[in-house]
Amino acid sequence: MPNDLSATLLPHVAILDDEADIRRILAATLEEAGYHVTTHASAAEFEAALADGTPEVCLVDLGLPDSDGLAVVHRLALESGATIIIISGRAQVEDRVAGLELGADDYIIKPFEPAEVVARIRARLRKAPRPGAGRSGQVVRFAGWRADFDRYMLIGGDGMETPFSHAEGEVLRLFLDNPKRLLSRAQMQEALGGTAGESFDRAMDVRVSRLRTKLGEDPRNPRLIKTIYGAGYIFLGDVDWD
Repeated sequence: MPNDLSATLLPHVAILDDEADIRRILAATLEEAGYHVTTHASAAEFEAALADGTPEVCLVDLGLPDSDGLAVVHRLALESGATIIIISGRAQVEDRVAGLELGADDYIIKPFEPAEVVARIRARLRKAPRPGAGRSGQVVRFAGWRADFDRYMLIGGDGMETPFSHAEGEVLRLFLDNPKRLLSRAQMQEALGGTAGESFDRAMDVRVSRLRTKLGEDPRNPRLIKTIYGAGYIFLGDVDWD
């Protein structure tokens, strides 16, 4: 078990699941893999702990005793920059699609191998925006906007701030790293991870739609993020990294 000082230097994974055995197994596996882990049995306990800081990764079960897990996922996606991975016994496509559309980054079906959860977390953290990851800063200017990836915030020309989720930030970062270049769904899937198919495509469509709304785009004729039907998306703005 890491001491308090070393724990602050490790990636923080929070587990929200009402099954004690799952919390215990996941916590032991993740700590052995080098993560700082906190566990929570209820949504109320988990959300109270968020006041002390947002973990890098949140593992969220959908079947909670005091809240709808999808509602927790949605609040996390709107209010934090955490990577969100759903862990649930609900295997229906509709549940997976709903979770991804509400802002989750990944969906793991119970029963699972703990080693798979570790692998998924590592893959997600490698893909998450990191300070200095190929850029001199984490603020980018485009079309009268600034995107602050340290704070997960869009800042308009009038100074008004609009938060974006981790999942939305992944897509925005991908566009800003590849301006005026067609990105196919296959390329987006490879860059962002996830399983190719209907659920991934719908999740991408929802994230792009939300970004357009936050950027004040006309959904019928967007000027920044264009859909090239049958091919993918293209971002048309000029990009200037600070």
